[in-house]
Amino acid sequence: MNRLIIAEKPSVAKNIADALKIKGRSEGYFEGNGYIITWAFGHLLQLLDAKDYDERMAKWKMENFPFIPQNFRYKVKSDPRNKEKEDFGAKKQLKIIYSLIKRNDVDMVISACDFDREGQIIGDTIIYNLKTQKKVYRLLLNEWTPDEVLKGLQQIKPNSEMRPLQDAGMGRQWADWVIGINLTSVATLKYQKGKGKALNIGRVLLPTLKIIYDRDKAIENFKPEEYFKLAATFKTQDGKEYEGTYAENEEDKFKNKETLESIEKALLNQTASIKDKQVERKREYPPYLFNLSNLQGFITSKYKGWTSDKVLKVAQSLYEKKYITYPRTASVVLEESLVGKAAKVLENLKKGLPYENEIKFTKSKRIFDNSKVESHSAIIPTYLIPKSLTKDEEIVYTAIKNRYIMQFMPVAEHEETKILTQINNSGIKGIFVSKGKVQLVEGWKKVEKIESKDTILPLVNVNDAVSIIGHKLTSHVTKPPKHHTEKTLLRVMETCGKEHDDEESEEMMEAILSGYSIGTPATRAETIKKLKDVGYIDTQNKNLICTDLGKRLVETFPVKDLFDLEFTGRLEKTLSDIEKQKFTKESFLNLIFDFTSKSVHSIKNEKDIIINEVSSARKSIEILGKCPVCGHGIIEGQKGFGCSNWKSGCKFVIWKNDKFLAAMKKKPTKTMVKTLLKNGIAPVKGLTSKKGNKFDANLRYEKNPENEYYSWKMEFTK
Repeated sequence: MNRLIIAEKPSVAKNIADALKIKGRSEGYFEGNGYIITWAFGHLLQLLDAKDYDERMAKWKMENFPFIPQNFRYKVKSDPRNKEKEDFGAKKQLKIIYSLIKRNDVDMVISACDFDREGQIIGDTIIYNLKTQKKVYRLLLNEWTPDEVLKGLQQIKPNSEMRPLQDAGMGRQWADWVIGINLTSVATLKYQKGKGKALNIGRVLLPTLKIIYDRDKAIENFKPEEYFKLAATFKTQDGKEYEGTYAENEEDKFKNKETLESIEKALLNQTASIKDKQVERKREYPPYLFNLSNLQGFITSKYKGWTSDKVLKVAQSLYEKKYITYPRTASVVLEESLVGKAAKVLENLKKGLPYENEIKFTKSKRIFDNSKVESHSAIIPTYLIPKSLTKDEEIVYTAIKNRYIMQFMPVAEHEETKILTQINNSGIKGIFVSKGKVQLVEGWKKVEKIESKDTILPLVNVNDAVSIIGHKLTSHVTKPPKHHTEKTLLRVMETCGKEHDDEESEEMMEAILSGYSIGTPATRAETIKKLKDVGYIDTQNKNLICTDLGKRLVETFPVKDLFDLEFTGRLEKTLSDIEKQKFTKESFLNLIFDFTSKSVHSIKNEKDIIINEVSSARKSIEILGKCPVCGHGIIEGQKGFGCSNWKSGCKFVIWKNDKFLAAMKKKPTKTMVKTLLKNGIAPVKGLTSKKGNKFDANLRYEKNPENEYYSWKMEFTK
């Protein structure tokens, strides 16, 4: 008999097949050694649309809302280019999976989708939609290396034990469907004039928008205040100079300039002495291992042009290639059971490093702590060393690898010196403070060549006399808060607004692990991207700014709970509690249905205000060239450059998300298409090879001899 394994993606199925040394491949699956391994492409099924339950919902009318189905049902996911059609690839793969489940020689089905809410329901919707009587098991892995796959297959669990995770996943999916369908439709009908993109309303979208709106408002309403500081330069008896800043009760910023002017006058012809000297040796630990939000924050703030969405995509690719552990995690430490594996990984990574002899494996609570792990450990490299990576993969992998190595390097140490200089004048009640810092042990800072700026103070003793050789009164202005970047926004989402000064404090860790957050590690990047796509926020350099439409939505939309971080945090916490069996899916959904119904009625009863006017003026259509198939004009559409004669059946098109070009990090442009249609060839600069190198080439777009489709041909420029 055979065991059927269903993976979330083809690349993961291939990893499992490789681990089991299965060579036999058929269309849509691998087979051999007592296993059949097939795959999904993420979600193959989606929830029915409102109109699938009730044909009256095909048109948006106020009186049809709120709309909440009695039972939620699934269908084959829609074609991304035509929502009315089923996705051909998904339908075909489902047919293959169902025929494999029904095979008489299959006695067990194993879901090997990602070990999270989303992965759970991807597998469960496929398997249970068929209503099979066969036993269903779950393979739960944090990485796809051969060792882990083989070990994991010895420890599969009955899928029935995963019911709480399934409940949380479906609770999230159904809740977001109900809130999204109802409030997006009603808000669009109420507040938008003209037909166009809907006014998107979502459970995670709106509180995230509000975080950016609040920061923009704080900057807009900020009133700068002037303050003053007084610095003096002192000289020791052996001729060394140092500077100190005047302070009273540890405060060195003064609003009253006259106070400092009188002190400055009192300094004339005075001497001073060392009142106190404090020297303290301090230890600096490396930053914790990465969870997804910290990794996204680190990369987006360090490298230009990166978004949190891009970081997640690259990390996901490294995970599927077996080079890192599961990336969608909230934890910054490892489970204690991973000690042996972690030591093996370190052994592989440290070979040949210039500071190899300083890297020592230790089992410390700072790295291994079960009490601080929420379902998945922190992101670390696996024991497999990559042979070749793209430039983007190299950036993300190196960050994860370096952060891991840092944990096992010596703790960095520096010496902090504080000198308090007192003026020998009883009329001056304050004191001049000087601070110095000297790095003593570089330790983990070597890994990323982190430079420490030393401020060296002269060697002095208490009661030493010093002379005053200069002084300076300076004026300063308080600065407004900074705009949010993806890094700071992710931090607020992760902790539901409970920001802490110290990113590594116990309170911060507890806030992250409580489940009290805006979205999950897996969805936050998608939320930020969606806010940009629907036009609620914009980016200026690395800053995130609320657009006029975003502002109007926050100020007009009456369902204030949806902007409230506490409210959204409680919903996310409830989903987390469903996973832990502290709350039921049914109670959560009743809460959501009640909230949605009340929200719909609240919007209906509000004043009619237009916050978004969609222009219905038709744009003049530019003809880019002649169609090589039928001679009609080629025009630009939303998703591609296609023939204007498409209604009569002409199928010529160059898709904007063309996979051949995307593999080389390019999209077709209007200029490129015009040149191609005119000359039959287009020179393209700045293509990217698999290894991440840039090159130029000439491209042709030619009809395949055996069918009606077109393919790219590449010629290298000399």
